[in-house]
Amino acid sequence: MNNNQNQKPYDLEERTRLFAKDIISFSGALPRTIANIEIVKQMVMAAGSVGANYIEANESLSKKDFGVRIKICRKEAKEAKYWLSLLEVRNGDMEDRRKRLAGEATELLRIFSSMVAKFK
Repeated sequence: MNNNQNQKPYDLEERTRLFAKDIISFSGALPRTIANIEIVKQMVMAAGSVGANYIEANESLSKKDFGVRIKICRKEAKEAKYWLSLLEVRNGDMEDRRKRLAGEATELLRIFSSMVAKFK
């Protein structure tokens, strides 16, 4: 994640950008199995979509559009977590990285779920 693993950026746009970058970096270190190749494509798209949709939400023209975009962010964070759970990893270091990324996906999912709840 960021240089200090115990501190997360307060800026959610930056945090989602770092999440996508970390997913991309992690993906490059995975074993190249047939399954992983297909899973990585989906995982990278979902992780990137979290931040992209959050940027779109911040630029939305209406409250309704904002709510829709935040729901998409939540959905994409959940999807990224799902793809992370399906990957084949072959060593403890990669498993630790996967767990950290899954934890960040869960935190983002909670943040966006809270935003959706407040929006209603």
